[in-house]
Amino acid sequence: MNDITLVNHLNTLSSPQQQAGSQASGGSSFVDAIKEAVDKTNQEQLSADKAAQDLGAGKTSNIHQVMISMEKADISMRLMVQMRNKVMDAYNTIMNMQV
Repeated sequence: MNDITLVNHLNTLSSPQQQAGSQASGGSSFVDAIKEAVDKTNQEQLSADKAAQDLGAGKTSNIHQVMISMEKADISMRLMVQMRNKVMDAYNTIMNMQV
């Protein structure tokens, strides 16, 4: 069973292969990390939607897996919203600085 903690999710975003590739490409690691987080969140949402549709259509009867899939999607979306909030707070702080 996969660990769905926040630490595990963030560790998957910053794997050594991605860091090495990002460093060589000129330091676009932040953009790559954000793109990957959005893609992973989208995949979790699509997976949860598919599981719910399969349950509704009677293709599966394992409600536990459906609920786990839906909770993963929920946690992933909450993480994405909090990341967006932090980025916006940082942007607003920078814009309000007096030079």
